[in-house]
Amino acid sequence: MSFLNGTKIAVIGGGSWATALIKILCEQNNVQIRWWLRNQKDIEHIRKYHHNPSYLSDVVLQPKKIKVFEKTTDAVKGADYVILAVPAAFIEEALQDLSVKHLQGKRIVSAIKGMIPGQNILITDWASERFGIELKDTCVIAGPCHAEEVALEKQSYLSIASTECPAAEDFAKLMTCRYVAANPLDDLYGVEYAAIMKNIIALACGITHGLGYGDNFQAVLVSNAMQEIGNLVTALDKRERNLSSSAYLGDLLVTAYSQFSRNRLFGNMIGRGYSVKAAQLEMKMIAEGYYATKSIYEINKLYHVNLPITHAVYRILYEEQAPGMVMDDLKKVLK
Repeated sequence: MSFLNGTKIAVIGGGSWATALIKILCEQNNVQIRWWLRNQKDIEHIRKYHHNPSYLSDVVLQPKKIKVFEKTTDAVKGADYVILAVPAAFIEEALQDLSVKHLQGKRIVSAIKGMIPGQNILITDWASERFGIELKDTCVIAGPCHAEEVALEKQSYLSIASTECPAAEDFAKLMTCRYVAANPLDDLYGVEYAAIMKNIIALACGITHGLGYGDNFQAVLVSNAMQEIGNLVTALDKRERNLSSSAYLGDLLVTAYSQFSRNRLFGNMIGRGYSVKAAQLEMKMIAEGYYATKSIYEINKLYHVNLPITHAVYRILYEEQAPGMVMDDLKKVLK
């Protein structure tokens, strides 16, 4: 699939990550973006003022390259790529009007770092089953990268993963610009699972920070977390991979430590004494790690991988155990 003669890209989602991806894509000369958002007021505002009023509102959008749609069926019409950039918990609702024929012949790109809650299924596997998309025509966008730094045009890096390099290479070219370097990988499942796991770890980092733990403990927590991620990813998808590369370790570090990490922020609120519901109500954005914690915990019932950090976060979020007590238990097993 060539993008040199002009590529049509549908973007599903109206949040900060969707907006950042659109900003990157607008750096390409031969791209047309077909953007679906749920919020009608935001749609009208973007058409009139050329920026997203709800997320990354300082980013000026290029009206000559972007068309905004109320219906997903209209947005994906004629698109070469369809980027999914809504929270995993809402993807089924967002795409409910689409059928197999609407996505036939298109490449699907998941920018979602989560799993379908309740079903505990990867977004790429769900899209493959739901719409008959072959995995070779599916990609995943991973970090290390925060939308807020893309908005500021700070040098950033993306990892584009697929089961086969050509698909990842093609899309990586589209996501490369003067302030973003996109690197292709052929490890679809490894990158996707690692991206999900790092959100859980960021929650743990936030919880410990909220409890008053310092940088020394956080360093030990993150280094243990990398082992935890590696053990689970290997159990789920056995192949050799360099977990110290930016697609895995880099993505974990930026999510665990950055001021822009919504999962770290959510965890910090829990550590400071917020209930889960109170923290969710105060945050405007979804913390994917909340849903991911339960999904990974349930998946691991089949694999029995030692996941002490994930288990600790599960105890706090879903068993309502006191964060201080749980972290006291966790610190005894970290090395």
